[in-house]
Amino acid sequence: MNRLKLGIPKGSLQDATLDLFGRAGWKITVNSRSYVPSIDDTEIECLLVRAQEMARYVETGALDAGITGHDWVVETRSVVDELAELVYAKQRLARVRWVLAVPEDSPIQGPRDLAGKVIATEIVQITENYLARHGVTARVDFSWGATEVKVPQLADAIVEVTETGSSLRANRLRIIDTVLESATVFIMNRDAARDPWKREKAENLILMLQGAIAAATRVGLLLNVRRDDLPRVLDVLPALKNPTISTLSDPDWVAVNTIIEEAVVRQILPKLKAANAQGIVEYPLNKIVL
Repeated sequence: MNRLKLGIPKGSLQDATLDLFGRAGWKITVNSRSYVPSIDDTEIECLLVRAQEMARYVETGALDAGITGHDWVVETRSVVDELAELVYAKQRLARVRWVLAVPEDSPIQGPRDLAGKVIATEIVQITENYLARHGVTARVDFSWGATEVKVPQLADAIVEVTETGSSLRANRLRIIDTVLESATVFIMNRDAARDPWKREKAENLILMLQGAIAAATRVGLLLNVRRDDLPRVLDVLPALKNPTISTLSDPDWVAVNTIIEEAVVRQILPKLKAANAQGIVEYPLNKIVL
C-alpha cells in the first residue's frame, strides 16, 4: 500500500496542528509515551518531530512531507518544496514575526547600534544574515529558551518570535525591527513531490487543511425575507461572493444563505432584523474550499 510519511510538529504547534487536522477530517491520537501518533487514514503514517528539525528530515527523505515554519526551512537551509502556506500559529490564525528587541531603556535604536554587541536567539543563521545585510558585526549566541530574560545581563539584544508582542512587553522589551516574517508551511521532499500518488495525496490533504483554516473565523447565515425587502437585506450582508437566494413555497418570500466573518455577526444581526429578515439562523462551518 502507498503511504505518505508525514511529520507532525511537536511542541508549541502540536495542539493547534492536531485541532486543525480534526477540523479538516482526520483524527490524530497522540500517546504521551510515543512519537508515532495514530491517524484514521491508512494511507498516512505520522511521526512527531520538532518543528526546528522537520525540514532536515524532509530534505533527506526520512519523511515525505511535514508541517513546520518557513523560518526553520530558512534557518536550516534545507532544500525542500514548500507546497503551501497554512496560516495558523500557536495562539491564532496569523503569521508570526521574528523581531529584534532590546530593554525599554536601552540606547540601541536600530540594527547599526548592535556593532560589537551580543545577541541571543534561537535562529542564529537568520540573525547573522540579517546583520550582514546591515553591514554590522556582532556576536550571536544560540539561546536554548527563555530568551526574553537574557537581557540585559547575558545579552544586549534578542531576536525572538512573537505573535502579538505581549510576552515581550511583559518583559519590558522594545521591538526595534522585524528580522523575518514567517508562516506555517506544508513542505515536501523533492523526490516524493515527483511521485504522482504522493503528490496528489499531499495536495488533497492541503486542500482540506486550508478549507478548515478558511472556515475557522467564519459562520453561515440563513434567513427568510420578503422579496420587497430583499434589497435592504443584501445591502447589510457582506459575502465571499454573492449570497445564495432560493425561492420558498410562498412566491413572495425567499431564503438567503451566505457566509460571513463571525466577528461581525453581532453588528449584522440587529441590522438584518431591522431590514425585516426573519428566521435568522447562524450555523458553524467545518471547511470552506475557495
